Amino acid sequence: MTTVQERQDVALMAHLLRRAGFGATPDELDRFMEMGYEAAVEGLLNPASDCEMPEDLIRRYHVDQSDLRNGGAAAAHWVYRMVNTDAVLREKMCLFWHRIFATASTKLIQARMVVNQVEMFRQYGMGSFRDILARLSRDPAMLMWLDNQDNHKDSINENYGREILELFSMGVGNYTEDDIKECARAFTGWRVVNPDYMSIKMRNNTARPYGYIAWQFEYDDDDHDHEEKRFLGEVGDFNGEDVVDIICRQPATARFIARHLYHFFVADELPVPQWPHFGPRDPEAIEIMAQAYFDSGFQISAMLRAMFNSDFFKSEASRFARIKSPAEMVVGTMRLAGPIDLPSTDTYAAAGACAAMGQGLLAPPSVEGWQGGSEWINTGAYVQRVNFASRVLNDPNKPGIRAIIDRMADGAYGMALSPQRLVDACLDALGPLPVLDSTRDGLIEYAEKWGDTTLPSEEGDRRAVTLIQLIVTTQEYQMV
Repeated sequence: MTTVQERQDVALMAHLLRRAGFGATPDELDRFMEMGYEAAVEGLLNPASDCEMPEDLIRRYHVDQSDLRNGGAAAAHWVYRMVNTDAVLREKMCLFWHRIFATASTKLIQARMVVNQVEMFRQYGMGSFRDILARLSRDPAMLMWLDNQDNHKDSINENYGREILELFSMGVGNYTEDDIKECARAFTGWRVVNPDYMSIKMRNNTARPYGYIAWQFEYDDDDHDHEEKRFLGEVGDFNGEDVVDIICRQPATARFIARHLYHFFVADELPVPQWPHFGPRDPEAIEIMAQAYFDSGFQISAMLRAMFNSDFFKSEASRFARIKSPAEMVVGTMRLAGPIDLPSTDTYAAAGACAAMGQGLLAPPSVEGWQGGSEWINTGAYVQRVNFASRVLNDPNKPGIRAIIDRMADGAYGMALSPQRLVDACLDALGPLPVLDSTRDGLIEYAEKWGDTTLPSEEGDRRAVTLIQLIVTTQEYQMV
């Protein structure tokens, strides 16, 4: 028999693994429980290993994933990594930055450069925000996406200068229109090496080897505005690196990133365009993370550590307080079913399901990314969620499902499970997942038509799978 404290400890660890990853299988939960909560946080922040992509098999069986120019293939490639990786927080941070620094393959015509951008997030996404923002500003996908390729000293383009302030670092209300212009001037001469881009683009949008797929950053000093600039109260002959430094020193930047982290990891906030008009749900939480930002020299990992170890994150009120994004729902469900073996078309179906639910990977709808929250749920998206989860968790012989059923069988000590115990065992294996009394009563009523169930057995396995499929259709399973 487990004690109340042990159950509370398990629930807290499961909460951490849902937010810092994509949920945990029962075996993963056991492994992290052996570590203890604070050690688990450190293990997530500093993973010992990463997902080694079997590139040889991928290229053999999925030729369209060799160069990753095709959007569907590139999204499937990312799904494979998210499902199979042990470095779950690293991949979760890729989703986090992709949602904020929203760059879509649609305008860029091909997906490879967005894949490269996500790889940059993978390498640097938990490091210094200053480094992340500087690398983003040199990223070819971003340079083309926000038109800095057309930002010249004699004719500035303000697009990137505006968005780096409005959506990427500080938020509306913390800078002026003059700051936008001066920021744009600082980024003049930051461009992509690919002189044939427009001619290739006009030739029927054909992707050419060694054409625009080979974009590289280049700084052209002759095209850079070296005149004095006045930016956020400071004066000098600033270049892009200088304005990034100035931006990162602003208190508004620390609070803006902290609010994004809260929105993504703790509880759904209002959509970003409303932030200038409405304060955060938990101002104290924002200040805790903002202080960690400055104390650590702008380190995102320090903000994450302060958040995961905080009382506001651990509180029961924060649990199941967010609606799962499509990627969280899809990847978490697939991880329950077990690793993906190649060759497999499951990743293509999963990427397509994400798009059908409203989150096309590598293809955010605009520079504002996805707002999340209640926008994730509508009638069509909910049907997609139910159908996808039920289809993935449909076979008792899938490794993950087999492990769950065998675990429930071990817990029964060779005895038949009553309908109530079978339902509770399934809820524990999928979370543990607390549900409303009405939800639990409905599941038990369904299971009562079978009577007692013996696991493992052919009939018992089928019943367990059916109950698991019913549970993943509930409203509670859509929360994280």
